Amino acid sequence: MKSLTITVPSYNSADYLGRCLDSLLVGGEKVEILVVNDGSTDETEKIANAYAAKYPTIVKVINQENLGHGGAVGTGLRHATGKYFKVVDSDDQLGADALKTVLQRIDQWQADGDNVDLIVCNYVYEKTGEPPYVVNYRKAFHNDKIESWDEVGNFDLTQYLIMHAQIFKTSVLRESKVTLPLHTFYVDNLFAYQPLPLAKKICYLDVDLYHYFIGRDDQSITTQNMMNRIDQQLLVTKLMIDVTDIYALNSPKLTACMERNLSSVMSISSVLLLMIGTDDALKKRTDLWQHVKKTSPHLYHRLRFHRVCGFTYLPTKFGGWVTKFGYRIARKIVKFQ
Repeated sequence: MKSLTITVPSYNSADYLGRCLDSLLVGGEKVEILVVNDGSTDETEKIANAYAAKYPTIVKVINQENLGHGGAVGTGLRHATGKYFKVVDSDDQLGADALKTVLQRIDQWQADGDNVDLIVCNYVYEKTGEPPYVVNYRKAFHNDKIESWDEVGNFDLTQYLIMHAQIFKTSVLRESKVTLPLHTFYVDNLFAYQPLPLAKKICYLDVDLYHYFIGRDDQSITTQNMMNRIDQQLLVTKLMIDVTDIYALNSPKLTACMERNLSSVMSISSVLLLMIGTDDALKKRTDLWQHVKKTSPHLYHRLRFHRVCGFTYLPTKFGGWVTKFGYRIARKIVKFQ
């Protein structure tokens, strides 16, 4: 069994796929690289096939009709044979030394008979013309220590366990039955969230593993693209709200972690709808908050009075101005586009 399966969802990725795959090949025979060609119309398939021909025991190409990012991730998970599973978008890459460290630890845990369900590593925002910005989890976890949720510390205000920071055990992902909607952006939020209750043992490795390249106008996380795809954002947000009763988990630290993730997606959805500003968008904003209230009154109360999320649903026009101003500041703080 390979130590790690790395799935690379790829749609018209010819300009940067090679750079991504080169960074993953550092793992050698310990990794399985699945390039999921999601109906590309450029040279993506040709490039992927060239790597598969050169590294036949490491790289595999799976061609499918276009199903979107979630469909590509799901395909990768179904075909994965590695003990652990990582998603790396085709325009991003992994740090060489960090990947080697992760693989060494996996081998050591295997030799010692230790169980780790979730590996957490740092991720790095890379933007042309700006210094890299590293998000670490030193406050929340002890480095290189296998911990339960009860032993986890507190996250900083702008910290969330996102997909870029996570490596789940493949069996945990499959047991969680996480199913990502097709032809939908922002599904990484659901992927990072739904399996968390099954991750009983976590290990944080203080290495800068994932390098997340931002700044292109066509990326899904630009404000304009997120506004254009607001219905997809709302779909993912509601799926996250509905999938788990986080207050029935009997684990306060886990509940707090998942509540933070919900606060993040709710804040983004609520603010984007306010920025769109049409009658239809404002109705969807009200409906979203009512959906939370109907699903979980306790969650609604927690989000309404959360020190971040609560400021995204303020009454009056002045409250709306405060919300939009705060959103612009927050995006600069957390280095979004």
